[in-house]
Amino acid sequence: MKQRILLATGLALGLSACVETPPPMPEPNPNACGAAELQFLVGQNRSVLAMMTLPAPVRVIEPGMAVTMDYVESRLNIDLDAKGRISRVYCG
Repeated sequence: MKQRILLATGLALGLSACVETPPPMPEPNPNACGAAELQFLVGQNRSVLAMMTLPAPVRVIEPGMAVTMDYVESRLNIDLDAKGRISRVYCG
């Protein structure tokens, strides 16, 4: 019985040594969507967005709104607070 456990353990360790580890993911560019240039929007009312031409893709996120958790480096996200003011502008 002990021999089978040792054999199974040895095989598992041997096989795990053959698995390639993927290269590390590059760090995401925090300004890939141009969010740095739009930080002046933080604190303003959402109505200013109607007068602007924003880069696509863009999503305006209201409190409690369901959003996907996928990361899209070029997507501009604009978070609103409960009073309709812009609380955060970021890429992702």
